[in-house]
Amino acid sequence: MENPVYDLVGIGFGPSNLALAIAVEEHNSACTRAEDRINAVFCERQDGFGWHRGMLFADATMQVSFLKDLVTMRNPASDYSFVSYLHAHDRLAEFINYKTMYPLRVEFHDYFVWAAERVRDQVLYGHTVTDVVPVADDRGEFHAVDVVVRQGSETRTLRARNVVVAVGLESSLPPEVTPGPRVWHNLDLLHRVARFDVPRPERFIVVGAGQSAAESVAFLHEHYPSADVHSVFFRYGYSPADDSNFANQIFDPQAVDLYFDAPADVKRMLFDYHRNTNYSVVDGELIEDLYRRAYREKVLGRPRLHMMNASRIAELRPGDEGVTAVVEHLPSGKRTDLEADAIVYATGYRPVDATRLLGAAGAHVHRDDENLLRVHRDYRLVTDARLQAGLYLQGGTEHAHGITATLLSAGAVRAGEIVESISARLASPLIRG
Repeated sequence: MENPVYDLVGIGFGPSNLALAIAVEEHNSACTRAEDRINAVFCERQDGFGWHRGMLFADATMQVSFLKDLVTMRNPASDYSFVSYLHAHDRLAEFINYKTMYPLRVEFHDYFVWAAERVRDQVLYGHTVTDVVPVADDRGEFHAVDVVVRQGSETRTLRARNVVVAVGLESSLPPEVTPGPRVWHNLDLLHRVARFDVPRPERFIVVGAGQSAAESVAFLHEHYPSADVHSVFFRYGYSPADDSNFANQIFDPQAVDLYFDAPADVKRMLFDYHRNTNYSVVDGELIEDLYRRAYREKVLGRPRLHMMNASRIAELRPGDEGVTAVVEHLPSGKRTDLEADAIVYATGYRPVDATRLLGAAGAHVHRDDENLLRVHRDYRLVTDARLQAGLYLQGGTEHAHGITATLLSAGAVRAGEIVESISARLASPLIRG
């Protein structure tokens, strides 16, 4: 039996491609003709759905409204919404009485798992994509690609007319820092703590000034009630996130159109102006909570929470029994040696290089004068004329689409736009043949 040619192969199955899988299913359900349906499959290297599990603290909440779930901004009537999830779990009335727009992160993760199970037939879990190879036709053009996939020791290929890369972000550490038994990135915090073999740790250090850093500080301070926690960051204090009404309009779907069509200097201006809606900022309530803890401990004469502001890690010496960090206070130049059981770097994330994942197909992708990937409004990469197969990105297009490119806020609408683009391209005889 001849292997199928997929209309869409997705690489990665986090929230972005999960939203895309749902958009594909709803598109297919609305089609009256079989030939208009999109034949899709998604490859995920994990054995099941998981999204930042190492940061699923019991009391951490989402920083985005539940209405910006996998579907609602695209299709408010969808039964894949967070409200539908609550109804299916008999918690809708209780959630209404909770009176919040921001669910617990563990609950929203469970919502993702619930939705992922409903489209499980579209997903190949435990499959790692190792290459994307253009397939030449009789005219030397590439109307399809072979997605090379490894499962254990076996390798197979999936032929596709379109590929959508959505592998999220990877942890970012300072270049001089190597993760180890006592040196962690916050993305792995809960996993590390679960395996931590120190029964009564005395001190932790957390580096960073953003939401993840503040959450890590709060968690360690609560989880280890006898340990000191030192928060080290460049700033004088945590900066609150700007979630004011007008500033939040930068996340609206129509803002993507305005940003995409703006001149390059205006894009940079808008991005710089509104960094404080998302980058290196902390929820105001968490800032107040941490300040209250530190003040209360000072009053009681038992300080455990230490804010080492305007400071940096000047030197780090990991050892078998812990780490020694030299903390430099930048205004005075004073250096302090801190011995800790572990140090947590909450130093952010960086997008995965798409061309690395696209393998051989990446050679056909165009870049601009700043070496950034050129991309169309529909999130399709600009390629040379020979490559007719569509290569789409979910994430990594902030320079073209704005601040929402890596966020949940635009995920539902973005998924719908990609489905519309693929559907229109497949209607062309040049693409589907």
